[in-house]
Amino acid sequence: KTKESDEMSKDLKDRGFKFVGSTICYAYMQGAGIVNDHVVDCFRHGELK
Repeated sequence: KTKESDEMSKDLKDRGFKFVGSTICYAYMQGAGIVNDHVVDCFRHGELK
């Protein structure tokens, strides 16, 4: 949960979406590659930059 996911959730709710909490928005951002949550030692961290 971040400031960005909170803002995305609020904006989507203002547009009429129902089931879009901050956690769901953050999970979407992870899946879309907007957020890189891999630890620095993980082999995928560098590949996703």
